[in-house]
Amino acid sequence: MPRFLAASGLALLFTSAAALAQAAPPQQAEPRKQLVIISFDGAHDNALWEKSLDMGKRTGAHFTYFLSCTFLMTKAEGGQQYRAPGHKAGRSNVGFAQNQAEIAARLHHIWQARLSGHEIASHGCGHFDGKDWSKADWLREFSAYRDALENAWSAAGIKSEEPQGWAEFADKDIKGFRAPYLSISDGLAPALKEAGFAYDASLVTKGPAWPSSTMDISRFGLPLIPEGPKQRPVIGMDYNLFVRHSKGVENGKDSALFEERALAAYRKAFAAEYAGDRIPLQLGFHFVEMNGGAYWRALDRFLSETCNRQDVACVSYATALPLITDEKKADRSAF
Repeated sequence: MPRFLAASGLALLFTSAAALAQAAPPQQAEPRKQLVIISFDGAHDNALWEKSLDMGKRTGAHFTYFLSCTFLMTKAEGGQQYRAPGHKAGRSNVGFAQNQAEIAARLHHIWQARLSGHEIASHGCGHFDGKDWSKADWLREFSAYRDALENAWSAAGIKSEEPQGWAEFADKDIKGFRAPYLSISDGLAPALKEAGFAYDASLVTKGPAWPSSTMDISRFGLPLIPEGPKQRPVIGMDYNLFVRHSKGVENGKDSALFEERALAAYRKAFAAEYAGDRIPLQLGFHFVEMNGGAYWRALDRFLSETCNRQDVACVSYATALPLITDEKKADRSAF
């Protein structure tokens, strides 16, 4: 081939490639996954442990269980030694385990949850209001929690059944906290930092929001979400819906109605973030089936239709936190 024809061919090739490059639309960055964070406060009723673990398995969701530590002791064995700041020894606002068999069943559920990828976090011990607690008070409560978790198998009379790794789990793996009643004080953040926690989930935000940071502790907040015929905002938690729907009084006859209202609220809150900035959606629940189980049934339906989407991840706070941190590093403008 003559040299000038080869040169012309190469020039044409480069020119065509440049034209194609200019004509090709710029690649859009894939949107971040929509995170859905579901948590349960209390984590005591063994029947609901089984129900929630089954729900997670069926839907692909992973939960955070904010465990209250008085459910790892009976009042006679351990309960008399527990003393919350500002209260007499042997008191708990949520009671204690009824017997060792109940504790044993709960411990097996806790370990099963951990092995299945769920998170165990702290809800304190006796579910007291800490709005006036000092840093020292909170640290005292955290210490009682750690001791109860470490010694739980002994308290259940089944020390020989304690799984390998439990001691390390009790000592190092409890990185999240939610205050009872979502009630906090100025002493909480420094106590969380000193006690080695990574996050606190005790806040309330006007809507879904990225976590803030205080003293290197990530602070998550349950959002206000629109609900009901008038779309009035309510905290995205089953108890708050219970109060909204029936003034906090059990009403089983309208359970189906309350279920539909709750599901509609969950769906709308999710859709707004999914089509928008994809801020993580947090919803909170208790180990109590209020209004005939309306809110747990709505949750089950919501997770069943949501968690199997490829661009959705239903995760615990522990799993969400590094994902959010990575997003923050990659796209500071979004935070």
